[in-house]
Amino acid sequence: MKVIDVISATPELLKSPFSGSIMKRAIDREIVNINFHDLKDYSKNKKKQIDDYQYGGGSGMVLMIEPIDNCISHLKKSNNYDEIIFMTPDAKKLTQKISNQLSIKGNLIILCGHYKGVDQRVRDNLITMELSIGDYVLSGGELPAAVLCDSIIRLIPGVLNDETSALEDSFQDGIIAPPVYTRPSTYKDLNVPDVLLSGNIEKISNWREKKSEEKTKIIKP
Repeated sequence: MKVIDVISATPELLKSPFSGSIMKRAIDREIVNINFHDLKDYSKNKKKQIDDYQYGGGSGMVLMIEPIDNCISHLKKSNNYDEIIFMTPDAKKLTQKISNQLSIKGNLIILCGHYKGVDQRVRDNLITMELSIGDYVLSGGELPAAVLCDSIIRLIPGVLNDETSALEDSFQDGIIAPPVYTRPSTYKDLNVPDVLLSGNIEKISNWREKKSEEKTKIIKP
């Protein structure tokens, strides 16, 4: 069973995405074990402080190294981890290729950023991979962590009922997936392309490939 431990200053934000759909199915099937860890539980401060002002001045609070180090050290006593990932906007972007790679790795720790960020010593000494879901700033790394987990978990064998479905997703082969249609074939004078109703597998395949290339050139030139 794959273990994913998520470290957060506000772990209550993480529970909802894992309580339904594909991620819940993976948990129920005991394919993956998701654990949420509250940084405040690893603070040695009487007030359970996990953040402080940054040296040199400037606005915004910074997550302290001590509770993060304490949490990671505690987790390492029970499991071995292939990656310790920090979710932060100033990192390389998450791609399908990275999700594919992480899906076949072992256990993972995901650290959610918060406030102004984390003490740089965490990034320099404790983190093995940094990922972003886009060039924008959120209140914390909890939603990006959920996005990362979803993109990984759905690729693990046994999670999707149709395992070939994930292999046909956009970006798996470097291009965007073609348009898809379902019943009814005609709705308010809006028709499904004739080629998809033809039953000609070769023509359908060629049509889908052409449409994928057209979408990719527009969206990802």
